[in-house]
Amino acid sequence: MARSYIGLGVMKDSNKMVWAGRVLSVITVLVLLMSAAMKFVKPAGFAEGLKGIGWDPEAMTYVGIVELASAVLYAIPKTSVLGAILIAAYLGGATATHARVGEQIVIPVLLGVVAWLGLWLRDKRLREVLPVVG
Repeated sequence: MARSYIGLGVMKDSNKMVWAGRVLSVITVLVLLMSAAMKFVKPAGFAEGLKGIGWDPEAMTYVGIVELASAVLYAIPKTSVLGAILIAAYLGGATATHARVGEQIVIPVLLGVVAWLGLWLRDKRLREVLPVVG
């Protein structure tokens, strides 16, 4: 039986829905890969920006590894839920860090929403466990 979801009409596993989820998931992965790459490359001005939020630039390699691993796990269908959980945890830390120093938190929060929405749209198992409307 198909379920009705808020604002999404009646949904089965429509191609449009799955592709929308894939597009959102690819956006999530690309943003995380770019962010991880910056932590490995450490471009000019990187260290100064980190001092403002209280992070040691040397720790960023480890943070980049976590970010990269989370993105890879999220991209693999069999481990995508674990990847989404790790992304949510990572972005929760980013949100807390930025909020602590009075910076905007929209980007990490929005990326977390996009990551979970992308996974929800492309993974039937997740829609069964987390229905928007019963």
